[in-house]
Amino acid sequence: MKRAIVTGATGMIASALIRKLVKENVEVIALCRKEDNKDDEFFKSPLVTAIDADISEYAVLSAKIDKKCDVLYHFAWLGTFGNVRNDTYTQTDNIKYTLDAVKLAADTGCECFVSAGSQAEYGRTTEKLTAETPCNPETGYGIAKYTAGKFSRMYAEQLGLRHCWVRILSVFGQKGNPNSIIMSSLDKMLKGEYTSFTKGEQQWDFLHCDDAATAFYLIGEKGKHGSVYPLGSGKTRLLADYITAMRDCINPDLKVGIGDLPYNEGQVMYLCADITKLTEDTGFVPELTFEEAIIRTAEWMKEVRK
Repeated sequence: MKRAIVTGATGMIASALIRKLVKENVEVIALCRKEDNKDDEFFKSPLVTAIDADISEYAVLSAKIDKKCDVLYHFAWLGTFGNVRNDTYTQTDNIKYTLDAVKLAADTGCECFVSAGSQAEYGRTTEKLTAETPCNPETGYGIAKYTAGKFSRMYAEQLGLRHCWVRILSVFGQKGNPNSIIMSSLDKMLKGEYTSFTKGEQQWDFLHCDDAATAFYLIGEKGKHGSVYPLGSGKTRLLADYITAMRDCINPDLKVGIGDLPYNEGQVMYLCADITKLTEDTGFVPELTFEEAIIRTAEWMKEVRK
């Protein structure tokens, strides 16, 4: 891989991927919205060219890209948080924009299209998630991601592109969603605040964004056409254990309220990716332990507050 396009370039995983691509000496065309905060150091790299473009412009954006590219990584998506996840018009638009990104990949000479899917495509399940696990999405967001994956593969095949779809589980780290359980809890712990939780009997699978970036990089290089890759660490622990480990990394003397809160209605109690096929196809193995990932994320949060 010599040159890659990354959409949604200022997001958590996309930013981590660009850092990885630059480290691997890959040129990057980073597609961002004009209003996005472009404070990442990688924007200063001579290997990175930033182009301001709304997601609705992707179908005609190739006129602004005068270099042949190899892989397009698609992360841009509207309505990822809150009630808009069930806004049917917004989520339907995302399907079209994903097809526009496939067209952009073909128009710029890419041989591979890699896109970010979601665990939401599966709905609730009690088994390890594989490409073959039945999908029963329960939100507009999940339905749109699932449909976009199917349609974009069909379109990619028509255009002669290798297509890989990555169903992301619980990824955290630098620039992560501040309302997620890891990021919000870590923020409170760093402030020395008491934090309440459920009993924490959920068995979940967490992965740091830098490991997720490595997985995406390898998929662009070695992923098999038509593959669906669930992405996580491949291992679970009780949520209560994660909380305790996080607390111990920050301040072992800090009290946490495990058991203070009731479970939400429809609480997901089991979530784990089977990364066997991903490892077989690409060689991906997560490098960071959960504790190492928490320390890295905490250091970033402290730096941001300065």
